[in-house]
This record gives sequence, C-alpha cells and structure tokens, in this order.
Amino acid sequence: MRERTPAMDAAFVPKAAAVTRLDYSFLVKVFVGVGVLLAMLSPLTRDPLAFAAGGMVPAVAMWLIGRPTMPASVIYLVLWQWAQTYARILQTLADGESLGGGLYGPNVERAYWYMLASVVTLALAFRVVLGRLPAPTEQSRLWHTRWQPQDLVILYLGTSVLSVMARYAAGMSSALGQPMQALQYLKVLALFLMFTSVLMTGKGGKFVAIVFLFEVLSGFTGLLSDFKAVFIQFAIAALAVRIRWTAIMGVMSVVWLAVLVVLALFWTGVKGEYRQLATGSDESQAIRASLGDRVGYLTGRALAADQIDWGEAAYALLIRFAYVDIFASVIGVQENAPEPGAMRQWSDAVSHVTQPRFLFPSKPVLSDTEVYVRLARGDPTEQMREGTSISVGYMAENFVDLGFPGMLAGIFVIGAFAALVARYFMTRNLPWMVREGTVLVFVYSIARDGVEMSLPKMIGAITMFFLVFSLLVRFGYPRVLAWLDRPAAAPKAAPSRARR
Repeated sequence: MRERTPAMDAAFVPKAAAVTRLDYSFLVKVFVGVGVLLAMLSPLTRDPLAFAAGGMVPAVAMWLIGRPTMPASVIYLVLWQWAQTYARILQTLADGESLGGGLYGPNVERAYWYMLASVVTLALAFRVVLGRLPAPTEQSRLWHTRWQPQDLVILYLGTSVLSVMARYAAGMSSALGQPMQALQYLKVLALFLMFTSVLMTGKGGKFVAIVFLFEVLSGFTGLLSDFKAVFIQFAIAALAVRIRWTAIMGVMSVVWLAVLVVLALFWTGVKGEYRQLATGSDESQAIRASLGDRVGYLTGRALAADQIDWGEAAYALLIRFAYVDIFASVIGVQENAPEPGAMRQWSDAVSHVTQPRFLFPSKPVLSDTEVYVRLARGDPTEQMREGTSISVGYMAENFVDLGFPGMLAGIFVIGAFAALVARYFMTRNLPWMVREGTVLVFVYSIARDGVEMSLPKMIGAITMFFLVFSLLVRFGYPRVLAWLDRPAAAPKAAPSRARR
C-alpha cells in the first residue's frame, strides 16, 4: 500500500502509531532526553544544580505550551529566551569559575534563577490564554496548498519591497517609526507560506532554495546578523506542518544547525571590522559603505577563513548571547541604591505607549542605553557591544519595579498580553497557515532581540502590531488571498477532442 501524500499527512491529522512527527510531544521527549543527559553531566560542573535544572526547563516549557493548536512560533519565543539564559551556565565551563565566582558575584546566580523562572512563567501565560484554541477544519488547514509556487514568490518579492519602504519611511519620520517597524517583518509571512507549501506539497523547492540562499547572503550585508532569521523561520514552518520525522530528517537537522553555528561564528569573528567598514565609525549604525565594498570585504574574509580565530569567536558569541550578567549588575545596583519612585519602569512604559508620537511630537525618544546607565550603572562604551545600544532587558526592569518573586507577575502580564494578541489573529476567518504565519510575524517582531528587549519597546511593539495587522487582516489580507486563490477558482478547460 502506498503512503499518504504529504498534504494528507500534515498537521492535526490523527497519526498512525508508527509515524513520528515534529510536534510538541516529540519535542517534549527530545528535551527530556537532553535534560537527563545534562543532569548526568552536571556533577562534573561547578554549579551542578543550576546546570541540571536549567537543562530541564525546555522540557517543562514544551509541556506547558504543548497543545495541538498552539502556534508553532511560541516555541521560538520560549526557547530563544531560555537559550540566552542557559548560555551563562555554559560560559562557566569556558571561564572555569562558578556562576557566583565572577565579577558580579552571587548576583549572577540569582539572576540566572530569576530568568529561568521568568521563561517558565511566559510559557504558563501562553498555556492559559492559548491552551484551548479551536482546531482548524480540514479545508482551512490545507487551503494554502492550493496556491501556486510562483505566486508565493511574487508575494515574497512584493512584501520585501514593502519592508524596505517601511524601513525608509521609519527613518524619515519619528511618528512613523513604530507602525513602520510593525510592517518591516511582513515578508516573514510570505516566507513562511512558501516554506509550509513546499513542505506539504513538495512543489516549488527550487524557488525556496533560491530565496533561502538570497536571504542568508543579504542578511550578512546589514549590521544585525539577519542571516539567522531565515533558518529560524524555516524551522518554525517545519514545526507548523508537523513534518514527518525520519533518520534523514534528523541528519538534515544536524547539518542545518551546524551551518547556522558556523555562520554565526564567522559573523562574530568579522563583525567588528565589518561594522567599522560599513559605518566608518565604532558608534554609528548608519551604513555608509557601498554594497560592493561590503560584499567584497565579507567575500575576502570567507576565502581567508583560516585567518579567523574561531576559538575566540566562539567565546565572544557565547558571552554576547548570554544576557545574565547585566541583570546581575541591576540586582547589585538596585539593592544598594534602589530606584526612587514606585513602578517607574512600568509607568514609563505605559506612558510611552499611550502617547502616540503624532499627537505628542515632543515625546522623548526611547534610549535603552540611558536606562542601562541608570539601572545598572553600566559603561555604555563597552566594546563587547560596539555599534549597538545596550538594554538591561524587560526581565531586569520588572525586577526593579517588583523584586522577586513579584517580577513574575509582571512577566505573566506581558506574556498574557502577547498571547491575547496571538489569540486574536489565530481566531480570524483565515487559512490556518496564514494565521500561523501572522503570529510568527508577531512573535518574531517582539522576540527577535530576546531578553534584551526593553519593557517600553516590548509593550509598544505588541500594541502597535495589533493595531497595524488588525487593519491589514480587515482590508489587505482579503485582496491578497483572493489573488492567490484565483488559479484554484478558475474553471478547468474542457478536454479537446483529440484527447477524448
């Protein structure tokens, strides 16, 4: 008997016992296995409890959010923030010292546990709000497989142009900054639809390969290592369609991860010189060098990859990714010299969001670095983050206002707010993958910077996304969907007599 087609074997179809799929239950099993392995290795570390307990958090988080209709992008939101926390315990292996044995002392250990608890709280908030979403109909779940690959490529090109226009518009007027920022990631939806269509139908693979390669290469020409985005989005697409898991798929996943790590190490090894070449300064984020000069530099470094200190790049990537020490510095500062006033961080965030710039043109521009200096007494010129602003992150800001464990209430409110917005889009009358893709755009816009995102920016991004995309869903999506549906809706030509 022949196997069922990929479309029929997609998400939410009752699974045969012999078939393993990339879904929440599979991830729970994988992360339980990883957690057990880390627990077995923990006695060899300087912080065995922190090492073992932190390694089990992904399994706990997957169990909390593991509902059949939970958007796949929630996995990215939770795991990305966990990884930024757990990277600090891995740093202790490289440093040869315990969590509390470094510059910030025992506060690093406290910050580590507070952040792990915050990640679990976020997962709990999404479970409470999104745990009982109604399942899609078979027609809604498979609707996007009717669309032509070439039309999805055109959609990708159109949204890419729109994203570039939004980026330029945001730079022209501060009043347009937030709404245009919400639009900048619109092409993520088009990419997601392309990926899920290919994974479910097997059609359009060449288009996807070309687009994927283009996204990786173009990601290197900016300043913020956007090359990794397309890897993440493809992985989420595979999760969304509950792709069948085989040994070959496992090998491909290892290769996928290895390529991503190598690219990240390469970028870490060259980004300091590249940013100076691109901007002509160690402090500016405005690109001045031509595209040809930037591509030429990156090509030259890639051809001379043996001249990169890969060990140093690996350590630099690790300490840059781990975002616990800044939280630890906030703990030390606030306990020695508490921030005056009650709930200042939340008050400033709500005030900033409720005062749109087109009505309040004199509203001050958000400065993450100013908050960093005020709350952590940090040096904004530190070289480990040259060319970028520094934020203490929304978790640390919640600690400043509410302490621990009170900060978990603030984290839960943020998670529930984000989950409510996701729920709104997941319950619209749209093809299921369009709903999943819209929530992916949403999650990527608020989770791209992980725990580094400040409280005002987090709340503002959630609010602005809802306002902008609710209008798109109401007035823009129907026209685009009608255009994508036109080949399927067109009547088929009657067979000619020669073929009768």
